[in-house]
Amino acid sequence: MEKIKLGSNIFIPMPVTLLGINIGGKANFMALGWVSRLNSTPPLIGAAINKLHYSFEGIEENETFSINIPSKDMVKETDYCGLVSGRETDKSKLFNVFYGKLETVPMIEECPITMECKLVDIHEMPSNELLIGEIVESYIGKEYLKGDVPDIKKIAPLLLTMPDNNYWTLGENIGKAWDAGKELKLEGDENEYI
Repeated sequence: MEKIKLGSNIFIPMPVTLLGINIGGKANFMALGWVSRLNSTPPLIGAAINKLHYSFEGIEENETFSINIPSKDMVKETDYCGLVSGRETDKSKLFNVFYGKLETVPMIEECPITMECKLVDIHEMPSNELLIGEIVESYIGKEYLKGDVPDIKKIAPLLLTMPDNNYWTLGENIGKAWDAGKELKLEGDENEYI
């Protein structure tokens, strides 16, 4: 397969989330694509935002935030949260807002999965701030479970691709992680699989 140069500013598909923050005692939500788990124990999550966003004020004020995973049915509301600023628009009116263990973390009832986080660190980068938060608690609607595990097909999360700026949802399951590759064995490979 021939490869061509595409440039350095390329993005991989990213989960689309809604960052929840409390600013001046009021819930606010912002669309956020740059988010990932960073650590298992303690459970840490990273979210990169530009410090010019209104939401950053709430991070500094309370040192808490939520990550809400919207379903494909919430694409319009999610996109709207990325189009307007909380400085002028009360985006919390789009959702049923609830609070969990931390009193300053607004979460969205309509989102299949929500996580409330306390800020651990802010890592300054050239154009964004990397928020590192510890997940204090997570919540899921019972209808999104398969047994006692989240069912990704029922959740139907949104994905964002850039630079074409499109939303997507998941397709089919094509294999089990840490299992699909076990049938491959390279010559001289004496490794035992964990």
